[in-house]
Amino acid sequence: MDRSSPTSPADLDWRGRAACVGEDPELFFPLSDSSAAEASASQARAVCRRCPVILSCRTWAIEHGEDDGIWGATTASQRRAIRRAGAEPTPRNRASQAG
Repeated sequence: MDRSSPTSPADLDWRGRAACVGEDPELFFPLSDSSAAEASASQARAVCRRCPVILSCRTWAIEHGEDDGIWGATTASQRRAIRRAGAEPTPRNRASQAG
């Protein structure tokens, strides 16, 4: 969670329905980059894939710049790539900006 930005209760409604509620947080936030951590990340993503709020979770993590853990079945590096891709102008946007 991005602790630096305020979050309204409405923004957090999806959390109570998440499949990860009651799971060990270390599963989603491994403490190292070891092969055991990768196995933990795979298990966490499996929990995410059965979650009814996977898209809300992923969207929240991307919008809030969450750079730790597994959120919405994505790793921190995957979310950074998504943010970068969203920040780059698409060919259609570039054409409209040029004119």
